[in-house]
Amino acid sequence: MPCRHLTALVAAGCGSDDASTDATVETPPVSAGTTTSVPVPLPGTTGDGFQLPVEGASEDNAFTYDEVAVPVGSSVHLESEGQDGRTTVTFTATGLAPNRDFGVHAHTRPCGPKPSDSGPHYQNNVDPAATPESPSSDPAYANPQNEIWLDVTTDASGNAQSSTTVDWEFREGEANSVVLHAQHTMTGPGQAGMAGDRLACINENF
Repeated sequence: MPCRHLTALVAAGCGSDDASTDATVETPPVSAGTTTSVPVPLPGTTGDGFQLPVEGASEDNAFTYDEVAVPVGSSVHLESEGQDGRTTVTFTATGLAPNRDFGVHAHTRPCGPKPSDSGPHYQNNVDPAATPESPSSDPAYANPQNEIWLDVTTDASGNAQSSTTVDWEFREGEANSVVLHAQHTMTGPGQAGMAGDRLACINENF
């Protein structure tokens, strides 16, 4: 799987309905080591930046559901590279709420107006007992070897970085977003994979 690269950035203090910008997408030919760079529009416009949830948003959008924890003006950079049956995903954030924990996971569905729209965690081996109403909480399936966990703790400036490498590659089209949660991920039986409220979501077609 080629390397993918996506940055979400929102200019602080520019959220009026009159704001406008030209969003361009540069997509090089797909090859090993390819990166995709997506400039991000101002809040309140269509495109890739963190914005308040809206109906009918494009597949490239990212939403904040909690502007205190994930404020307008923060940025997230995701990079995923799969090779020889292994995948490395790196998460870098700037301008989030300072000195606090976030759970960060790959999810199956794209972001939507509701936090639940992104669906459950992506799992390499899918928990057969899980349902849409009751996502997997079995440590045999909800664990950082079978899912993508990128939990971080921000510094005093709201910056953080994490990376994970797993011994599998994404199934095409089945992982579509990354969600920021309210706390670090739990691991015990019946609560494995849980990380509190969904604070923000950014679309990423792994």
